[in-house]
Amino acid sequence: MVSRGFEPTVITYGILLNCCCNQGDFSNARKVFDEMLQRRIEPNVVIYTILIRVFCNGSEMEEAERIFKSMKESGVDPNLYTYVTLIDGYCKMGDVKRVFELYSDMLWNGLRPDVVTFANLVDVLCKVDNLKAAQNCFVYMTKFGVFPNSYVYNCLIDGYCKAGDLVEAMQLLVQMERNGISVDVFTYSILVKGFCDSGKLEEAKDLIEKMGKAGILCNTVTYNVLIDGYCKMGYMEKAIDVCSQMTERKIEPNVITFSTLIDGFCKKRNIKAAMGLYTEMVIKGLVPDVVTYTALIDGHCKVGNNKEAFELHKEMLDAGVTPNVFTVSCLIDGLLKDGSTYGAIKLFLEKTGVGCPGGKVDHRRLCSPNDVMYAVLIQGLCKDGRIFKATKFFAEMRCNGFKPDVVLYVIMLEAHFRFNHVIDVMMLHADVLKMGVMRNTSVYHVLSRGYKENAYLKHAQMCSEHLMEYDIQCP
Repeated sequence: MVSRGFEPTVITYGILLNCCCNQGDFSNARKVFDEMLQRRIEPNVVIYTILIRVFCNGSEMEEAERIFKSMKESGVDPNLYTYVTLIDGYCKMGDVKRVFELYSDMLWNGLRPDVVTFANLVDVLCKVDNLKAAQNCFVYMTKFGVFPNSYVYNCLIDGYCKAGDLVEAMQLLVQMERNGISVDVFTYSILVKGFCDSGKLEEAKDLIEKMGKAGILCNTVTYNVLIDGYCKMGYMEKAIDVCSQMTERKIEPNVITFSTLIDGFCKKRNIKAAMGLYTEMVIKGLVPDVVTYTALIDGHCKVGNNKEAFELHKEMLDAGVTPNVFTVSCLIDGLLKDGSTYGAIKLFLEKTGVGCPGGKVDHRRLCSPNDVMYAVLIQGLCKDGRIFKATKFFAEMRCNGFKPDVVLYVIMLEAHFRFNHVIDVMMLHADVLKMGVMRNTSVYHVLSRGYKENAYLKHAQMCSEHLMEYDIQCP
């Protein structure tokens, strides 16, 4: 176009920027914008808003804010869509403070919020468990002449479901129907998940039946939620029945369906059934993902089939699937249970890249250790009597900013007491106080018993007194 002598306009650049936004292409978005400025074409509110959306979609909020500031300094007034774009970006980050700062700024500039604005406000408040404020925001909409749509209702219903308030969630469903607002498959899927998470599986199944009577077709997501609910409760026959219903209704199970069932059977230690499903999945042409492989590896490790677990690990690498931190944690746990402490430590170091020369490491196959991986390794080392190694990894875990849970503190304390490392116990005791978990009675029981057995009677008495404060008798 340019080579033929045609001059691009602000509309041309708007289209190009919008393309970059849809592709998540930050680099080219910036180049397009810079080229536009070089051609002395003044960006308008649409251009600035699209560029802000590019960075918001990529969670690059600092860059989005910089463009927003530059926009105002250039004398271009943000419109409602500009504010909604920024609010949406901060909602995804869970930054409630900045969301409401932008909302206030928007009102101050005389812009009236629309249904999308309120949907974002309700959604972010639900995500931070402030349901009272979300409900107030929901009610406040009508003062602006804005009425909630199905998306706003779905956000609020999801908030109540996650809080376990299924009564209020169902009342909102009734309110939707009464107000003539279309109840869709997403609404029902949210409710089905809410009932499943609360262990009310029959009610969840009834909701699916209600969907059918209302003429709303279930999708794979709805069925997967119910299958997951049955699997978590260990009701594998019912989970398989739901899967059969899917097939009967011409809804094909996907990778998530098979992975959920495989994980369920692995947790029941029925590896034969899990591998059978894995074979069926591959025959159907579905490609196993990291969740599928991790479930199978965990299942094999739990029954002592480490050889098969590592064969699956090799298979996933050959297939180009990168193991995640949970995959590696399962393999480490399997090695520790098999008595291969050296192998577990070696695998940890290899997979995290700790202590390996930079040139010899394939960074694409590394994973950053999390609290779960550290906990698995430390617990295994303590049980194997490798307290010094466990202490080293515990210190590294703390240095990396991870907060040990009560179980890990108890295991470490018991191990130190077992080897009469009372000074280490006292240091760990101080760390427990610092982390604010001392009110847990399990810790007090271990300390009281351990100090007493090691003849530190004054310390034992102090711990016993703390137990008495919580009306719990010291053993």
